[in-house]
Amino acid sequence: MPSQVLQQVAKRIHLGYEKFFDNLKDRKAGKTKRKVGRPKIKPNHKYNSLTFTQAGFKLEGNRLRINCLGKSFTFWKHRDWTGTIKTATLKRDNVGDYSLYLSCEDCEPSEELPLTGNVAGADFGMKTFLTLSDNTRITSPEFYKQGLNAIRSANKALSRKQYLSSGWFRAKRHLCRIHKKIANQRRDWFFKLALRLVRKYDTIAIETLNLEGMKRLWGRKISDIAFGEFALILRWTCAKYGKTFAQAGRWTATTKPCSVCGHHNEDLTLSDRQWTCPDCGFHHDRDINAAINILQAGVPA
Repeated sequence: MPSQVLQQVAKRIHLGYEKFFDNLKDRKAGKTKRKVGRPKIKPNHKYNSLTFTQAGFKLEGNRLRINCLGKSFTFWKHRDWTGTIKTATLKRDNVGDYSLYLSCEDCEPSEELPLTGNVAGADFGMKTFLTLSDNTRITSPEFYKQGLNAIRSANKALSRKQYLSSGWFRAKRHLCRIHKKIANQRRDWFFKLALRLVRKYDTIAIETLNLEGMKRLWGRKISDIAFGEFALILRWTCAKYGKTFAQAGRWTATTKPCSVCGHHNEDLTLSDRQWTCPDCGFHHDRDINAAINILQAGVPA
């Protein structure tokens, strides 16, 4: 085994303990309530990755040679890379599939998309995934809900197996395969949606939400919709294609203010989907009004 691969393991342990002790200091100082656990030694079946830095591997086309094994492996080269390869990481997921991750420097910049002159604010919702300020509504497919029966069946099968037996590992891989399929479906839909939005709008503004608090209220629905993951993908897609990504602050009022005159409707409840501003008399759709306020807060005039 190359020495640098072992050094990377020691570096991971060091970074884990640094985060643990920094979290202890921050919690004592009252800066955070989030708890970071102490790093633990992983058992053999849970250690799933190794990182090569400068030596120990060789890449030629879609062939990866690992020197310490004296073997070459063929991988599916689904995209080309540019620049100088700095690290190569092999990861094994819970299903048993392997992936190769390359980090490069001096990469060629992505080609920017042409400007359209359109801007949009996006309001996140439970029934409608996104409501845009131009009255476009996007509904989430809720992939987890679609696969719930298969997950329940696989969980029951896993619970009947002897822990760490051969049958337990087979049942565990079957359950992981179902979860992986759902995650892949969701990410694929997120990337396609983000690209569609970036092609249509030059500036996209979203709101910053307390998703952990929303999970405590609405549970599985929030995890299934996964707005936090979509926000990261949308930010990355905007940066890649030269578009502007903006966010309204968490404490910025977006639902109750009138987007026309700014009057705060303190009597507005969660069940009120349509309302009329008592000050200017403008009739609002609740979600569209919030999307316009998010756009105004994220991209001030």
